[in-house]
Amino acid sequence: MPPELTVSIGQHSARGRKAANQDFHGALVPRQPDLGLKGIAVALADGISSSAVGGAAAETAVKTFLDDYYGTPETWTVKTSAQRVITATNSWLHAETRRGRHADNRDKGYVTTFSALVLKARTAHLFHVGDARICRVSGASLERLTEDHRVVVSSEESYLGRALGVNAHVEIDHLAVPIECGDVFVLTTDGVHEHVSAKAIVAAIAACAGNFENAARAIVDAAYEAGSSDNLTVQIVGIDALPPAEPFDIVGSLDQLAPAPVLEPPTSFDGYDILRPLHASARSHVYLARDAATGAMVALKVPSVDLRGDADYLRRFMMEEWIARRIDNLHVLKAHPQTRRRSHLYVAMDYVDGQTLTQWMADHREPGLETVRNLVGQIARGVQAFHRREMVHRDLRPENILVDAGGTLRIIDFGSTKVAGVIEAEPPVADEAMLGTLQYTAPECFLGDPATPGSDIFSVGVVAYQLLTGRLPYGASAARAWTRASQRKLRYVSARESRPTLPVWVDGALRRAVHPNPERRYAVLSEFLHDLRHPNPVLADTRSLPLLERNPLIFWQGLSLILAVVVFALLADRVFWPPR
Repeated sequence: MPPELTVSIGQHSARGRKAANQDFHGALVPRQPDLGLKGIAVALADGISSSAVGGAAAETAVKTFLDDYYGTPETWTVKTSAQRVITATNSWLHAETRRGRHADNRDKGYVTTFSALVLKARTAHLFHVGDARICRVSGASLERLTEDHRVVVSSEESYLGRALGVNAHVEIDHLAVPIECGDVFVLTTDGVHEHVSAKAIVAAIAACAGNFENAARAIVDAAYEAGSSDNLTVQIVGIDALPPAEPFDIVGSLDQLAPAPVLEPPTSFDGYDILRPLHASARSHVYLARDAATGAMVALKVPSVDLRGDADYLRRFMMEEWIARRIDNLHVLKAHPQTRRRSHLYVAMDYVDGQTLTQWMADHREPGLETVRNLVGQIARGVQAFHRREMVHRDLRPENILVDAGGTLRIIDFGSTKVAGVIEAEPPVADEAMLGTLQYTAPECFLGDPATPGSDIFSVGVVAYQLLTGRLPYGASAARAWTRASQRKLRYVSARESRPTLPVWVDGALRRAVHPNPERRYAVLSEFLHDLRHPNPVLADTRSLPLLERNPLIFWQGLSLILAVVVFALLADRVFWPPR
């Protein structure tokens, strides 16, 4: 088994010369899989001394962060998860102040500084509001990693420029730094670092020879002896071991289970009655199966024989079910509940009695515009469920969309899905930029750029165009546009060439959704859906488009005419004014 992230933590807090301690601190080291997916969290808060509820604010900030951070989706990045939690905490603290007796006096409200350190894989993420500090030991000195949000008016007067609970909205500093074994991070409140030098802090840590509890206590004592009149809190975190830099399996050790064999129905396998084959390809075999315990119908997928030695393929194969268990949406295929211990690697998903969108389009050659709007809306709602969890599907195409007998669409096949929260802990393999199907893949991915939600929007746009026309918006050209130069030459074929009665503004919405330049595409799917149903004057006015996009034939004819005139003029010049 590869090593996992391991740390040593020492903490100490004291009220010092004050009547009460309004600092609060905490740390949480979870077990796997949260250790790999979410990391280790350390947090520190210092409630403002002028408020009787400052200590309550500090305690709320730390406890809420350590509880709620681990409740955010595993698919989210550390930055998204932490900032969502801190923002929500700020809103609650601000609201509590507004409801209290001192609604207009922030110095009496639920106001606190807040600093957090999240260690995930081989990266430290810092989140900071206020004048506590996060530093890293660097030789015999301390490298300060945060900036104090304190505004100095004079040598005798200063105030917090930023803190939790002051305003309805808060700006949160975020910094991500790589970590190495032996790194030591130090978190302190201002009552400590304003009275103990960085050199003295480093010396205290070195003198305690790895006993960070003793080091934290010694630093707090030193601040008190130096005359600090504030509360005193120190947290010290040492990195003892790191996970490997190369990719590792985030959903379980692949070497613990062998890939499931190719099955020959009818047979029994792992508590399932295998009934018949559903689909076979070079990458997998899918069977219709019945759960012998519950009677539920299941689509059971096993890996291809040829790819069983490919660790990257097997990792993506198992990620499919992992992803399905983290999305609860009508338009995304669900994983079948797993109640038994598995003997092999395979994927069990709910069975949908229906057909692929490819088959549906073969049966419905010219669907009405309202029918297409309904289908695209269902696809978009499923894709939005991915995007809300910081996931990009990357392989949206008619073959990966099922239509059941009632007309409900479900997105399937998550083997190519990019999960932001997993990528933080598991570096992507080299070919992951091009995991989708060429005809539906956004052009930027051909250039090696990472797939984004905008890439999925391109794919949804292509599917919408194909539903209306039976064709692709750029024909076969888009699948061959592997350079920026070739992508600039791509010319959108108006959907109105196949559907002359299609409103101009609907064609404009399709054009924008599948634009080769992601910066000129829709930013979110909801905008695309709105423009498919509501006339957008900008999209209806084709005169705003460059002539090359509006009418390529006239553009090239005009350019050819201009070149012909230039050539004729040059020839005439040589005839009437021959060189001497």
